[in-house]
Amino acid sequence: MGEKNQKKRERGSPIEIIDLENPKSKATFGSYIDLTISDSDDDDEIIEIKSFRPITLFGVKLIDDINDPSGSKKKKKVEESFVCEICVETKMINESFQIKGCAHSYCSECMVRYVASKIQENVISIKCPEWNCQGVLEPEFCKSILPPDVFDRWGKAQCEALLLGDQNIYCPYKDCSAPLLDDGGGKIVRSECPHCNRLICARCKVPWHEGIRCATFQKMNVDERENEDIMLMKTAKKNRWRRCPRCKFYVEKIDGCSYIYCRCGQTFSYSTGRSLM
Repeated sequence: MGEKNQKKRERGSPIEIIDLENPKSKATFGSYIDLTISDSDDDDEIIEIKSFRPITLFGVKLIDDINDPSGSKKKKKVEESFVCEICVETKMINESFQIKGCAHSYCSECMVRYVASKIQENVISIKCPEWNCQGVLEPEFCKSILPPDVFDRWGKAQCEALLLGDQNIYCPYKDCSAPLLDDGGGKIVRSECPHCNRLICARCKVPWHEGIRCATFQKMNVDERENEDIMLMKTAKKNRWRRCPRCKFYVEKIDGCSYIYCRCGQTFSYSTGRSLM
């Protein structure tokens, strides 16, 4: 009787036809039709209704676990990292900033500092930090990473450069750097910055070099243009010292002829300052 009642209950439940070769199908459905041919005494083909309940060592195996054999329903996303070539630190890929027009990328923090330093140096057209790269940084493209004040200063500087063109110069004092309009056409040499009220040479675009002609100043090396160097040059001119044409040291003649033999081995005329070799 128990076997007959079991068969009646199975007749009343929905039947699914599945592929027995697929173990996932057997695990998913509780009842299925076994279409395999079974040999019996009367050689009749018997269709058996079988029940299957997936069992594991510790009990019932969940269908979700069967559908995901790895046992992990959510795969963790492994974020990629890169090394910034400016700060040489490992950063996450979402912290990188790709430069427009080239394949170089750096971390956003370094790019903000790089752009801010260039603007401080009055550089309007900012290129990729990579040497000899043609990639260009543009304000709108960098807006997402720049602080508002840096972005505004960059935009203002570009507008000034567009309006003034080649006539745009800046105060040479580093603590000022105010934009100036050179409308003298090269005739005005000595000028005053309206922002810091200090004297500048409009022709050389440097702080005013009192007592030194522009032609002489422009021949001086860059490391000789500080105030101390200019004061030394004034003192040498006042005392009629001569400068060795090779080692650039100043010498003073006490007595004797004009033939000078410098400690560096160079000979020159004290009267003219020209080399004799």
